[in-house]
Amino acid sequence: MHNIGTREFITALLFGLLHSLFTLSIVFSSIWVCVALWVQQPFGWLGSRILIGIWIAFALSMAGLYVEGHIISRRTDILIYLLAFACSLVWYFSITARQDRDWNPEVANILSYEKHGDVVTLHNVRNFNWHPDGTYDVRWETRTFDLNQLNGINIIASYWMGPQIAHTLVSFEFKNQQPLVFSIEIRKEKTEEFSAIGGFFRKYELSLIASDEKDIVYTRSNIRKEQVYNFPVNMPRSEQKALFLEYLKKSDELRAEPKWYNTLTSNCTTLIFDMVQAINPYELPKDYRLIASGYLPNYLYDLKALNQNISLKQWYQIAHINPRTENFEQLSDQSSEHFSQIVRQGLPKAK
Repeated sequence: MHNIGTREFITALLFGLLHSLFTLSIVFSSIWVCVALWVQQPFGWLGSRILIGIWIAFALSMAGLYVEGHIISRRTDILIYLLAFACSLVWYFSITARQDRDWNPEVANILSYEKHGDVVTLHNVRNFNWHPDGTYDVRWETRTFDLNQLNGINIIASYWMGPQIAHTLVSFEFKNQQPLVFSIEIRKEKTEEFSAIGGFFRKYELSLIASDEKDIVYTRSNIRKEQVYNFPVNMPRSEQKALFLEYLKKSDELRAEPKWYNTLTSNCTTLIFDMVQAINPYELPKDYRLIASGYLPNYLYDLKALNQNISLKQWYQIAHINPRTENFEQLSDQSSEHFSQIVRQGLPKAK
């Protein structure tokens, strides 16, 4: 009798565990499907929401939250759910990135280049002239760079939604001309706004922008009032050149085949890490700060990629460019050269 009771207890425990796992799988898969439908709206605003409502009702039934009134068996229910979920996966992963949308002017052009030895001519370098009200004069330029003149590299972190999240840009310095900034961005359409949730669900294509600092940094610090920090990074000249070439390789990839932005796996920080890892002879440690991109400067400091003669707290104080640029509009010299000089005032040189 004791053995029978034990077996019944173990059986009931296993059944309860399996039921819990099944319920969790239904809940999480249904959340994924419903958010994907909400973001993508494959049947329009109303049709997609009706489908979401039907899915939620069926998922609640499947999870056992209500069972009365069922006409078909649970086994049939499970098969229907699995088939519906498989169809949703086929639909979602068949959504392809495109180049031919009605793009926002800030990301409308695709970077291209010509390379002759170490001399690179970039086409579609962005150099918009921004006005205080957020409007701008569209200017796309062609610029030529000699990679032998590379003279430094800076990680620029722009904070716009708290200390955990920052947009990461990489600025290359040259001995004989203005810096060039590369920025991995979402490629928004004219009617779109950024959504971190949408970034998980194939809402935005990926864009690589090459820009003048007076454009892409100034618009964050002075127009959008984001908090921007500039960190000169210790990196050998050979690796600086290799990283620049990695950006060109990325432009080739995006020009040949559009790709999706992903808030977690293919964003402005993780893609930089991938490119740096590709040129680095040593394995860089994986770290949560590559996802919580606001803490990327802390990660760089721990790797000794930032000057160690000052503390990390001091770094954040002197790297903050907003106090130096807030009155830039009142200065008589509005040139790109002057803006880049102000951005670097007081910063220690990278080793």
